[in-house]
Amino acid sequence: MTLEQIVAFNLVLAAAIASPGPALLMAVQTSLSAGRKAGVAVGFGLGTMAAAWTAMALLGLGAVFRLFPAVHTTAKIAGAAYLIWLAWRMWRDSPAPAGAKAAPAKRAFRQGFLVNLLNPKSVLFAAAVLVTVFPEGLDAASGAVIVVNHLLVEVAFYSALAFCMSTEAVARRYMRAKRHIDRAAALILGGLGIRLLLSRAQE
Repeated sequence: MTLEQIVAFNLVLAAAIASPGPALLMAVQTSLSAGRKAGVAVGFGLGTMAAAWTAMALLGLGAVFRLFPAVHTTAKIAGAAYLIWLAWRMWRDSPAPAGAKAAPAKRAFRQGFLVNLLNPKSVLFAAAVLVTVFPEGLDAASGAVIVVNHLLVEVAFYSALAFCMSTEAVARRYMRAKRHIDRAAALILGGLGIRLLLSRAQE
């Protein structure tokens, strides 16, 4: 394993983290509605589970999903149901003033963790990137470096996002349009859940 390979892995990882999806949406909405501390906490939850998926990909879980499609299907259905439930809660709470239903840091961490736990595509993505970037036969120490590196990149990204989203100027704009922003986020999150269910039906 070389420094160039780590850099390449981080570039692909950064692009994946910044791409629109349930994790990014959850991080942005939590930071806007519940504040910086909850935004950082949800980022730690997202990053912890994402790094865990990378660890499991290194151990061969991606191959298990390919060999046993029923396991993958069950995970997809559970993930879709969780996203739809989150969307319903987000829509329901949209009229409430910002902070009235703010998630404590502990709950925000758990929500972030579950969003990535119930996203089985994460392990398949990790497996594909690992195979492409790194040589075969990595030892345990190299695997540990990759997993810790992944965690640090995720936490750094989501912490920076939480700080940006919780600035006074951004918070003021969010307060003026909270109901519309939250409902738009709920529709997107629900749509992602429904898309996940439909992709299951088409398999």
